[in-house]
Amino acid sequence: MALTPALTFPPELLLAAQGIRVAFFDIDGVMTDGGIYFTEGGETLKRFHILDGLGLKLLQRAGITPAVVTGRDSAPLRRRLEALGVTQVHYGTEDKRPAAESVLAGLGLDWSQAAAMGDDWPDLPVLRRCALPVAPPHAHAEVRACARYVTQAGAGHGAAREFCDLLLVASGRYAQLLGDYQ
Repeated sequence: MALTPALTFPPELLLAAQGIRVAFFDIDGVMTDGGIYFTEGGETLKRFHILDGLGLKLLQRAGITPAVVTGRDSAPLRRRLEALGVTQVHYGTEDKRPAAESVLAGLGLDWSQAAAMGDDWPDLPVLRRCALPVAPPHAHAEVRACARYVTQAGAGHGAAREFCDLLLVASGRYAQLLGDYQ
């Protein structure tokens, strides 16, 4: 018996998401809850949600490249992205637009084929140029105002997966990928 997808998005949002070939993600405040944890020894700890990780893998299977452009760098972050097979990554990037443009050029794509998810001012140069800007619900007010879609799930609690699912539904690959889990 085939699984029937329970997930739906507004038609106008799906139209805006069609043709997306690369999805940019910030990390802190998008794929984490925005908190930064330090041990007594100064080691950085990060908490990632497992739903978000599978979302990135599903994007790859659907032919949509996940790309990370983040202002921070840490060993836990590098390990997580490596485990997920994410290869388009720019760490410690304060000016995110040139990093995103470098990814686009490397993939032979342009802004009309890009979507992005961010939560704060440094993400605005990417969000304002891409075809589909997305934000988690607790993003800064300026980012939410720029976003075409604000997720229901919170940052670090499945927001990135919700963004991935939107792109998968719009690409027509969601039901097929879901069927792989029957």
